[in-house]
Amino acid sequence: MRRSLTRLPPDLNFADPRTLPMAHPRLGRSLVASTQPREPAYLLLEDGRRFDGLRFGAAGPSLGEVVFNTSMTGYQEILTDPSYSGQHVVMTYPLIGNYGVNDEDRESEGPKVTGFVVRELPPHHSSWRATASLEEYLTANEVVGIAEIDTRALTRHIRSEGAMRGAIAPAATDQATLLESVLAHPRMEGLDLACGVSTAEPYVVESVGEERFHVLAYDFGVKANSPKILAEGGCRVTVIPADSTLEDILAQNPDGLFVSNGPGDPSAVQNAEAAILKLAGSDVPVFGICLGHQLISQAYGATTYKLPFGHHGGNHPVRNLDTNTVEITSQNHGFAVALGDANEIPGAPDLRLTHVNLYDGTVEGIAHVDQPVFAVQYHPEAAPGPHDSRYLFDQFIGFMESRRP
Repeated sequence: MRRSLTRLPPDLNFADPRTLPMAHPRLGRSLVASTQPREPAYLLLEDGRRFDGLRFGAAGPSLGEVVFNTSMTGYQEILTDPSYSGQHVVMTYPLIGNYGVNDEDRESEGPKVTGFVVRELPPHHSSWRATASLEEYLTANEVVGIAEIDTRALTRHIRSEGAMRGAIAPAATDQATLLESVLAHPRMEGLDLACGVSTAEPYVVESVGEERFHVLAYDFGVKANSPKILAEGGCRVTVIPADSTLEDILAQNPDGLFVSNGPGDPSAVQNAEAAILKLAGSDVPVFGICLGHQLISQAYGATTYKLPFGHHGGNHPVRNLDTNTVEITSQNHGFAVALGDANEIPGAPDLRLTHVNLYDGTVEGIAHVDQPVFAVQYHPEAAPGPHDSRYLFDQFIGFMESRRP
């Protein structure tokens, strides 16, 4: 039987990249956008480098640090990752937005990025799960976007000069005035951004099936998939605010403490140290990721520092020193734990190195030599993947199981 092919209507014209066609009655929501010409805009870095393109989403201007992400998919998860608070994210993969957005792939209630930079914004999206286009999503959430810029040149510039502050603004904006605003914007060093993205009140994610453990999740910008994975392992997860007191935490008598990812400078976050040390000293397992990894390391005496351009993407190789295997990991961080010449953690003799980044040799994982404490710099919950490191949640649950009376 010969199948009839669905042909594009003859009145559609995609020749002008500044114009996106409106929804067509024969194609439904797979064609979405505006019939209005795109407004010229530009991205300005603090060193004066300018990249011209076309605006989409909110009007701007926007201010924040500019970083790049090497993931090919998962742009909605990236947009809603609280760890990107205060940052413009440049996607190195050129085609972003082709499958739209939906109500299921969010890692928080909405976008947390300051701005979004892409090479090519597709004229339409196509997915049975889609509820809106990328542009509709950014516009509704007042996030500034810019397309049709040379993201390859921009990424190479950040790669060689380091992440820096920047702004996206309409082309009519005076460049000298905008540069003054960029230079007056706070640097990422010294910023405690976790409190701005943490939950205001505790909430509970119930276990899937029989409840085996009660885990407290310290929310410094937690992604939704982390409590979900723990719940699937039989944990009732109580997500607590970043400013929770030690007394409040101890009163809940948890079986384990999960210290989440989050944005900003770990050295500016002070609330977690007492809870980490108290619970771990009481033989309660503690597991941290990303910012949580840095906070746990600092609690035991380690120091952190700002990376030149950070690690952002879903394809970072990490060596597990305990198993001598390589994991492909999802990463999003701009700071790292300092490492000594002999692979020791300076200032933290009770911590040992467990994972190393194969790109630059930086610390990717630590464990306490005696207590049930371990942490990794990357994202084992990986939404989207890769899922090479999901075993770490099983390891955490195993620690709690071994301490059951």
